[in-house]
Amino acid sequence: MLRRRPLLPHWLLIAACLSLLLLLISCTPSHPQSTFDAAGPVSRSQLNLFWVIFWASLGVFVVVVGALLYSVVRFREKPGQAMPTQVHGNRKLEIAWTVAPALLLGAIAVMTVQTLFELEDPPSDNPLQVRVVAHQWWFEAIYPEYNVTTANEINVPVGRDVSFTLDSEDVIHSFWVPKLSGKMDVIPNVTNATWFRADEAGVFYGQCAEFCGVAHALMKFRVVAQPPEEFEQWLAAQQAPARTPTEGAALAGQTVFSAKGCIVCHTVTGPDTEALRASRNRGFLDGQPLTHGPNLTHFASRGSFAGSIMETDDENLAAWLRDPEQVKPGNRMSRLAAAFNDPALELSESDISALVAYLQSLE
Repeated sequence: MLRRRPLLPHWLLIAACLSLLLLLISCTPSHPQSTFDAAGPVSRSQLNLFWVIFWASLGVFVVVVGALLYSVVRFREKPGQAMPTQVHGNRKLEIAWTVAPALLLGAIAVMTVQTLFELEDPPSDNPLQVRVVAHQWWFEAIYPEYNVTTANEINVPVGRDVSFTLDSEDVIHSFWVPKLSGKMDVIPNVTNATWFRADEAGVFYGQCAEFCGVAHALMKFRVVAQPPEEFEQWLAAQQAPARTPTEGAALAGQTVFSAKGCIVCHTVTGPDTEALRASRNRGFLDGQPLTHGPNLTHFASRGSFAGSIMETDDENLAAWLRDPEQVKPGNRMSRLAAAFNDPALELSESDISALVAYLQSLE
C-alpha cells in the first residue's frame, strides 16, 4: 500500500514554524528597541502609519492569494476533462484590478505625506536644542544653550519637545531611537534635523542604523528621559566646575591621565569649545580624520561608556583600559597606541587602578 506524501517536507515545515516564531519574538513591544512600544508623539504617528500600511497590505495579500488558491482548486485539471475554452481577457476585471490598487496606493500616499508634514518640525515654540555629532563609533551631545557637552547619553526632560541638529565628523551614520523617533541620516558636511518628545520617564536605547565601519554594531547611545525637575538638577550638575581630586588614588590617576597623553584627546576641564575641537581634529589615521574623544569632565555621572556598550563600573573600566581593542574592535584609542608604537602609552595594573579611581571621581 502506497503512503501519501506529506504536502510539505518536514524540514520546510520546521523552517516555517521557526521563522514565524522569530517574527513574533522580534515584534514584541517589550524589546528595548521595539518600534511597537511608542513612547512619544513622533514614534506614535509613525507607528499609526505603519499599521495602516500593514493592514492594507495584509488585505491585498488575502484577496490576491485567496483568489489564487481558489483558482488553483476550482479550476484544477480533472480526469477526462477536455481542454478548457481559451479566452483573451476580461476588460472589466482588468480595469478593476488596476484602479483598486491605484486608489489604495493614492490613499496611503496622502496619509504618508500628511504624516511627514506633521512631523517636520516640533509643535512647540521653545524646544530644547541639542546638537549631536556622530563619530566612529560614538555620539557626542552638545547643549548650546547651557554650555554642556556629554557623550553617548542624551538627557531630556519628559513632556518637552527636543530639537536635534545632526552632524558627522567622518562617515555617514544614522540617529535612531526606536521608541521615540524614526531614523535620520547623519552626513558629513550636511546638517540634518529631527525632533522627538518623551512622554514618560525612562531610558530609551538608540543605535546607529547606517553601516559605518568595523564597530558599527557597537555604536549605541541612550536617551535618559527625566521629570523636568530632575533634568534641571542634571543640568546644574553638568554646568558645575570640573572636579579636581586632592588626594589618594584619584589624584594619582590624574597624574597618569596627563602623563600617558589622555588629555590629547579627552577634555576633563569643562565643555569642548569649537577651537579646542579644531585643534584636535587634525591629521589622519588609517585614511580617516583624527578627531577628539568623548568629553570626560563629568564622566562618572553617566551610566555607560564606550559607545554605550558597557555599564560604568570599576570592572568594566579596568577591562576597557587594559585592552580596548578586545572590548570594541577598531576604536581610535587602541589604533592610536598601535600607530605611534609608543611604550609610554602602555598602562600597568597600578596605572589602570589609579585611572579607574580618577574617572570614577569625575562626577
